[in-house]
Amino acid sequence: MMTAEIRRRGEGFVFLLLFALTIPVANWLIGHAGTVCPPRGPCLVPVAPGLMAPSGVLMAGIALVLRDLVQRRLGVTASSLAILAGAALSALLAPPALVIASAVAFLLSEFADLAVYTPLARRGLVLAVVASGMAGLVVDSIVFLWLAFGSLDFLPGQIVGKAWMVLASIPFVAWLRRRDVRLGILPV
Repeated sequence: MMTAEIRRRGEGFVFLLLFALTIPVANWLIGHAGTVCPPRGPCLVPVAPGLMAPSGVLMAGIALVLRDLVQRRLGVTASSLAILAGAALSALLAPPALVIASAVAFLLSEFADLAVYTPLARRGLVLAVVASGMAGLVVDSIVFLWLAFGSLDFLPGQIVGKAWMVLASIPFVAWLRRRDVRLGILPV
């Protein structure tokens, strides 16, 4: 039978891999998938009635949650290294026009997420994930839109789209917390 420590680390590496995959997927989505793909603009998806956002928001919201789970399983150091590697990966894979915006937004938003998650994690996993995700998604949205497009026109859509993904994670995060308690898996 798998020990709690082996399970914790194994799941941490799975969360780390998924976190890393959000970056190329987000960069691909923004240029290739959406209900509307205007020339020289990001592909857009509806996130609420009458509200559109660049399609990469879906992966950005998920990345914030996965970063928290990486920290829970592998610790702050691993999570910080994952953020730095993710920013570099984002710079390498982003379309040329979005390299700086993508890398800087990723770096700042993920560290904002870490700064909020870390002190709240002991009070409750779901609270920490939601609060840190909300902080990270606001930072990501403002920085990315301003650097990429010089405008905050898509800000409401960015915030709503990423918030949907953070909120959609709540059942999984709550289940994971209950299972951790039952199996004796302690966070790092």
